[in-house]
Amino acid sequence: MQKEISERNKKIILIVLISGCFLSTLNQTLLNVAMSNLMEVFDVTAATVQWLSTGFMLINGVLVPITAFLMKRFTTRQLFISSMLSLFIGTVLCACAMNFGILLTGRMIQAVGAGIIMPLMMTVILYLYPSEKRGSIMGTIGFAIIFAPAIAPTLSGFIIEYVSWRWLFIGLAPFVLIVIILALKYLMNVAETTKAKLDIVSVILSTIGFGCIIFGFSSAGSKGWDHPVVITTIIIGIIVTTLFCLRQIKSSDPLLNLSVFKYKIFTLTSVINVLITMIMYADLILLPIYLQNGRGFTAFESGLLLLPGAVINAFLSPITGKMFDKYGAKPLFITGLICIIISMWGVIDLTESTTYMYLMVRTIILRIGLSFISMPLNTAGLNALPRELGSHGSAVNNTVRQLAGAIGTAVIITVYTIQSTSHASQLSSENGNISVMQVKKLSSIFSSSDAYVFMLVLSFVALIIACFMPKKVALQKSESKS
Repeated sequence: MQKEISERNKKIILIVLISGCFLSTLNQTLLNVAMSNLMEVFDVTAATVQWLSTGFMLINGVLVPITAFLMKRFTTRQLFISSMLSLFIGTVLCACAMNFGILLTGRMIQAVGAGIIMPLMMTVILYLYPSEKRGSIMGTIGFAIIFAPAIAPTLSGFIIEYVSWRWLFIGLAPFVLIVIILALKYLMNVAETTKAKLDIVSVILSTIGFGCIIFGFSSAGSKGWDHPVVITTIIIGIIVTTLFCLRQIKSSDPLLNLSVFKYKIFTLTSVINVLITMIMYADLILLPIYLQNGRGFTAFESGLLLLPGAVINAFLSPITGKMFDKYGAKPLFITGLICIIISMWGVIDLTESTTYMYLMVRTIILRIGLSFISMPLNTAGLNALPRELGSHGSAVNNTVRQLAGAIGTAVIITVYTIQSTSHASQLSSENGNISVMQVKKLSSIFSSSDAYVFMLVLSFVALIIACFMPKKVALQKSESKS
């Protein structure tokens, strides 16, 4: 069916899918800067408002594993249009929310659509383009995916400061509706469907397993690792996820085909994916904490600092995609990780006088490094798989990313909290005349540096693993065997 689709129609399909993915990603990241404002508007605690993020992540985490089945059972048009409708309905509900419960419900409905769009787009690429062209295409997609979170903090900060939080959703809704109309008119079906049967037991196991793990780790940052809810949910999550994996291995028609890990390149890229995702999520949380708690910058100023690096990341993505097609994954990974290591090394000794411009340049270096890794990482892993495993590989990638994001966030918040308490105690004992505000400020700065040391270690581990990636010639041979 792939050969019957003309180049013109391929471009139309890509434009529609990328537009939907851009809006989905923008929606997911817009609220990050708005949390404190929403706490005041709805008179809720930080732990409660965090459910707007945790709940979204939970829905994504439990939905992604079944996307491989959905892509076999339903057409491209059915899945994409349904996902965008879910995003639209959730967005309208959020815009009209009169209380926090309605806002959270709308956010959950949004997450249902967002959880399907990304894996669907990645799988469609595998059907439309041969492996030697996927790097360039993934690079183009990367521009849209990366540009959304690039502008989100600044855009959100501006809207919160000068208009109203409702416009985060009111402004998004018309664009989602336009994409739905374009999809109805232009989107074509790509892969053939089959009458696949849904393994209900596997769905239940994946929902409980992945849901508990994500919830447990997401709660650890606020409740603490010794909280009964955190301990119980993580243990249940690990046990049930293990049962889910065993069932998939034994099944003749698994919900999520774990045989993708038999392919060395896919496994290597998955491990690097875990580490890079942890670093990305942690930095997005840690840097604003340092800027706002340690230095007193506003949310808008924090978002503005992140903007140049993220924009450069987006514009470099198509270039690194073409470089992937020409040179392969290994040199890109090593170059990118060296940039990431330099960027982490530059913030392991933060002070009260670390300049805004220095942090901006450091963030640009980090984002340059990520541009050499993010999309090439997905492309290299999926290229190593035979086409029939493409949807499963995409689902595994996104599941791994959700889990890594939750775990990385929890771990980095824990490191920050423990070190902050330790530094506060030390500062108080060594300087009897120091004010409480100064203790809080300095402990935030010092603990941010300590957390970045942990991220530096993760970067070195990722670099070591990247050295085991085959060269381009060996990679091509591996793909041809697949």
